[in-house]
Amino acid sequence: MRKGINEKLPNDYMWHKTLLDIAFGQNARDFKIFRDDIRDLLGDYLSFRHFIRHSYSYQLKWNRMCQLVENLENTWSTLKSDFELFVNAN
Repeated sequence: MRKGINEKLPNDYMWHKTLLDIAFGQNARDFKIFRDDIRDLLGDYLSFRHFIRHSYSYQLKWNRMCQLVENLENTWSTLKSDFELFVNAN
């Protein structure tokens, strides 16, 4: 991915967010890897990842995470399709 958009890999405390921004066109070539309509959803997964890494299991609430879990297969399919299009075009 980095070679395709000629971008340095982020190396700061927010590197996950920076990498997500790069994938949505905030890069040297203004090239998008993923379609805009999943940006917020991926942001939700990023927030969930942060929560999981810094929480205890008793703090998990199914009603707050069920949409992410139930939509994971569709989200993965969209990401995979977009990434394959990016790879084949470059």
